[in-house]
Amino acid sequence: MKKSLTILAFLSVFPAAAALAGDDCFVPMADWQPREAVARLASENGWTVRRIKIDDGCYEINGRDAEGRQIEVTVHPSTLKVLEIEYEDEDDD
Repeated sequence: MKKSLTILAFLSVFPAAAALAGDDCFVPMADWQPREAVARLASENGWTVRRIKIDDGCYEINGRDAEGRQIEVTVHPSTLKVLEIEYEDEDDD
């Protein structure tokens, strides 16, 4: 009985840990900031926005940074925290 309780406890925690380890944002739509707030965040950082889309439940900004480099920025939809910035190398084929 004790062993099965330990296994159940582990299994109940595992999905939450797996969700935290991923790049996905799991937030109810009611808690999301509007796209205008994402655009304002981009402007405040000197980014030129080409497109704002939703990917894996997160906002994703495609555009250019203040130096003109192509970027892809992943933003948490409720906190607007920048989760990741990827710089796209235009020289790669």
